[in-house]
Amino acid sequence: MAPARLTEDPVLRREPATQSRQFQSQKLNVDLCVCGGGLSGTIAAIAAARNGVSVVLIQDRPVLGGNASSEVRLWILGATSHMFNNNRYAREGALVDEILLENLYRNPEGNPLILDTVLLEKVQQEPNIQLFLNTALVGCEKDGDRIDQIQAFSSQSSLLFNIKAQQFIDCTGDGALSFLAGAPFRVGAEQEDEFGEKFAPSSEYGHLLGHSIYFYTKDTGRPVKFVAPAYALKDVESEIPRFKSFTTKEMGCRLWWLEHGGRLDTVHDTEQIKWELWKVVYGVWDYFKNSGRFPDAENLTLEWVGTIPGKRESRRFMGPTIMTQQDVVEQRYHSDAVSLGGWSLDLHPADGVYQIPFSSMICSQTPNLMYGGRTLSATHVAFASTRVMATCGANSNALGMAAALCKRKAVDPAQLLVKDNMKLLQQELMRFGQYIPGFKLKDPEDLTHRAHFQGSSGDFEPASLPNNGPPKVLTRSLAQMLPLPEGPVPIISVTAMSVEKTTLKVQLRGSKKAYNYSPEVILGETSFELAPGEHELSIDLQVKNPQTQYVFLCFMQNESVALCTTQTRVSALMTVEHECTQEPPDDVGVDTFERWTPVRRPMGHNLALSIDPPLKAWSVDNIRNGVARPTKRTNCWVPVPDSDGRKMLQLNWDQPVKIGRAVVSFDTDFDHALESVLRGHPERSVPFCVKKWRLIDLSEEGQESVLYTEDDNHLSRREAVIESARMVSKLGIEIIELNGDTNYEGGIFEVRIYDE
Repeated sequence: MAPARLTEDPVLRREPATQSRQFQSQKLNVDLCVCGGGLSGTIAAIAAARNGVSVVLIQDRPVLGGNASSEVRLWILGATSHMFNNNRYAREGALVDEILLENLYRNPEGNPLILDTVLLEKVQQEPNIQLFLNTALVGCEKDGDRIDQIQAFSSQSSLLFNIKAQQFIDCTGDGALSFLAGAPFRVGAEQEDEFGEKFAPSSEYGHLLGHSIYFYTKDTGRPVKFVAPAYALKDVESEIPRFKSFTTKEMGCRLWWLEHGGRLDTVHDTEQIKWELWKVVYGVWDYFKNSGRFPDAENLTLEWVGTIPGKRESRRFMGPTIMTQQDVVEQRYHSDAVSLGGWSLDLHPADGVYQIPFSSMICSQTPNLMYGGRTLSATHVAFASTRVMATCGANSNALGMAAALCKRKAVDPAQLLVKDNMKLLQQELMRFGQYIPGFKLKDPEDLTHRAHFQGSSGDFEPASLPNNGPPKVLTRSLAQMLPLPEGPVPIISVTAMSVEKTTLKVQLRGSKKAYNYSPEVILGETSFELAPGEHELSIDLQVKNPQTQYVFLCFMQNESVALCTTQTRVSALMTVEHECTQEPPDDVGVDTFERWTPVRRPMGHNLALSIDPPLKAWSVDNIRNGVARPTKRTNCWVPVPDSDGRKMLQLNWDQPVKIGRAVVSFDTDFDHALESVLRGHPERSVPFCVKKWRLIDLSEEGQESVLYTEDDNHLSRREAVIESARMVSKLGIEIIELNGDTNYEGGIFEVRIYDE
């Protein structure tokens, strides 16, 4: 067969020599320009685009995600902090949650390349976003105080873009746009006397958080020789005091603390810092391979080393509010709260999640500029908590929604601080799935507030959980968390097994603040003298719970005793173990406290117990109380099957209403950190989460008309759009199947119904 011929002759382009040339340029005009495509910029762009904003997103790297991408490979974390703190049910909502759950579904192994595809797909699916990768911000032009347009250059296409927009969000990490726009900023650590921050570091700690580079290894099945490059660090043991913590078994995961640059200029010295980190990485690997101390490294080869460092801190740009240590530790109230944080100040804060105000994300001097990512207005101390990716992502949910409201109302971000505008922003955010501590969604358009609710067979009110799980030896103190109302504490019975004569101490604890999960207040205690064998323990403390909250029924450490557990797992019910008592240095503004943390599935069973009177914590009314996750209550409805085995929530209206759209929030275990990379997960879908469900028109007696069905859900928040809106007087929401097995009792946190 003859080769195919071109339909047209190729054109040979000839250009004569000239004095100089300019790059080809393109002009773009949009509602919003987001500079920087890390997790924060990606989320800000998507949130805005989904709410009717035209967006240009520029990213100077070949992939999205920044520190979360395959170029750096840092896990996405925030308030959950690997579940190693007392922040229960604290995973960030909205798009952070959606991305992490999608990554879990596709990528439980934690492959960073797959996370790249998840982020790229999320952006690519938004028709309102124009994405430009390998495109760096190079200039900024202002019209008076406002940013008029920016210039960006694509290294791959040799195109120069002039991007004009009404609003700009700086998610560049180092605050390149804010810097060029002349916004005020700080670098380094404040002294204690400026803001009264007792945790302000002294000079020996340096003034900035440094950079890190990961490396991965691979077992080849045969010995591998390694010859270090000439620039590798030579004397690891003297240069790295923590060398005894090295391990060859976790592909660099435990070496995040190979950190450098805290005394350098973390903007302009980044390349120098990178070289220093490469010296360390290759020196450490040389030490692994050739010191003779790690025989298990014989068959390992160095598979991957980061080519750009993961950067923690550089410029922090100032807004009307500057977040401080006190905002974090004291959980201060902000009327303009739009997000949450909960990462540590190096010491894990005992007091749980805190609010982040919108006024820390805007620039007073440049009216159309918002600060995204780690450029948030904060002191060095507060920044230690606010800087992490999931927290920055939650903030970016707010920025994207703010951009949409600015467009809708033809205002600048600072004008959203006006009371009615801020109330609307907070309402829109909570509708979008954002969790704002201390706030409830009161949606005037939600038709559920006019409905009467009815469960398929009443509410889930457990009087007992069956004894069918593995025994739990009390090698550490163990607590069953129980959601109790204010008032008398019920009688609780458990089964204990002892191998010798011993005393088992039991305490009932609560928190000082109802929304926290630090078991710091002893409400009652007792002890049991146990002989060898099995014992039924009836715990009747005859005390009152002083406030609606999760209490902790604590069984104190005793290695001679095991408690019987259950395979039954229920939404918003868990056990935690005493991990450690954290004692900060004196007078740093952080109290000594105990950390009680959960054990990850498939372990971490609830206790087999009976409770009298039964636990009434999963009422059907919870699903319209405005909070779509556990707080001081479960805020969840768990169904009980009817005689036919169906699990159905029925909404009845006195007069027919027009149904066009339903929003339903399922349980994806907001306590699970869902780390995006490095560590794997045992499940592709959270087992509490509803997999198959449907909406049914029950208006006609004895007839059912299916309005909507979903067969393979793994996300928290689902929005069902009815193809042809219709008048309905009775609506059924049926749970057909969970992602978990029959041991799981998964529920619904929220139902909202709209006419369109």
